Amino acid sequence: MSDLEPRPEPHVLGGLGGVAARPALDLLPGKTVTLGEKMQVRRLLPTLGRRMVGAWAFVDHYGPDDVAGTDGMQVIPHPHTGLQTVSWLIEGRVHHRDSLGSDVSFGPGELALMTAGHGISHSEQSPVAHPRLLQGAQLWVALPDAARDTAPAFAHHADLPGFSSDGVTATVLMGSLGGATSPGTAYSPLVGVDLALDAGADVEIPLEPGFEHAVLASSGSSVVEGAPVEHGSMLYLGTGRRTLRVSATAPSRLLLLGGEPFKEQIVMWWNFVGREGEEVAGFREQWEAGERFGHVEGFEDGERTPAPPMPPVPLKPRGRER
Repeated sequence: MSDLEPRPEPHVLGGLGGVAARPALDLLPGKTVTLGEKMQVRRLLPTLGRRMVGAWAFVDHYGPDDVAGTDGMQVIPHPHTGLQTVSWLIEGRVHHRDSLGSDVSFGPGELALMTAGHGISHSEQSPVAHPRLLQGAQLWVALPDAARDTAPAFAHHADLPGFSSDGVTATVLMGSLGGATSPGTAYSPLVGVDLALDAGADVEIPLEPGFEHAVLASSGSSVVEGAPVEHGSMLYLGTGRRTLRVSATAPSRLLLLGGEPFKEQIVMWWNFVGREGEEVAGFREQWEAGERFGHVEGFEDGERTPAPPMPPVPLKPRGRER
């Protein structure tokens, strides 16, 4: 997905200043933003109080939305640099096309992983014939300096590993958990896992204590370490946890995100991740000039997302927290 706010706020992220040195239970306030013409999403990262969880730098959660009789998701070509997009559906289907020539429709339980690296453009749309409900999450992973200029790539993994135990079914999107390892390529130590909880489930999930973690209640509501987490909200868990106790009285879904604290300072503005404000401004100029990001087939000339104006003040580091 694209950050389609007309005047997106610049964010300087990374560094260790805002990483909790111990376990935490901080409810992160999200905000509702409009994506495309009508679709609304809940933006959980970056948000007031926290900008990153490991290398996870952006989290949008949407649905369940009734898209019967509508076009559903309609995000026309837009650019990315210096990051990976991780697309995860609970309900519905999305048609992905990009400037590499990828043309894939994916659904629930499938991983769509796009590595922007040096630069890529893509579109995301509901197919013409699509299911009635649409629900899922769009996430961005910041690439470390050694990988941020890598060649762009796209991978679709229809079968993902996982495990079931004590009323929870875990599907590993990225990284490893409980002996299951995702086929998705990661460039820094991280984890992303969908946890489907049965009614009455009460289970402990193993964690890497050196990671910081957060959970998103993507469906239903759950209790995490004694704290209620309602649909569409995110709970930051800090570091130092070896296990995580989760329970639910009704069928629910949690998205567990974590990773080694991201040490580098990065600048994230609109759909770009760079290291300096001037570099990000250069990405914008190249997109507007039709350079660097290629062309997505299937769209007429000029059918692309225009870049918003750069903010009037220089981008300045402000750390991981706000």
